[in-house]
Amino acid sequence: QVQLVESGGGLVQGGGSLRLSCAASGLTFRNYEMGWFRQAPGKEREFVGAISRSGSTTYYADSVKGRFTISRDNAKNTVNLQMNSLKPEETAVYYCAAGRFLLSAVEVAKMNGWDYWGKGTLVTVSS
Repeated sequence: QVQLVESGGGLVQGGGSLRLSCAASGLTFRNYEMGWFRQAPGKEREFVGAISRSGSTTYYADSVKGRFTISRDNAKNTVNLQMNSLKPEETAVYYCAAGRFLLSAVEVAKMNGWDYWGKGTLVTVSS
């Protein structure tokens, strides 16, 4: 059974930083692209970023480029999302996702391309 478990969410002041982690089990982690999405209250889930199987390629939504960084550790089956300069409007539940053969910026940004999802972790950014 595949499990993706996010952690690291919490309350942070605007301009602050937070590091989210996602621990994967039940799959061959190195064979999956990993992604992060978020869903703010009353809004649709949106793409944040993704990382290729080897970690050599990363993709980011324009809104987070230069502030967020995705990394992965295939030995530990984890993927991380470092978030800096957080804004109040980025308050959301952040979800980790795993998928295969997502090989372009267009493909990773589509929700229906991902096979597995975590339950999410709440990030609250205060103003």
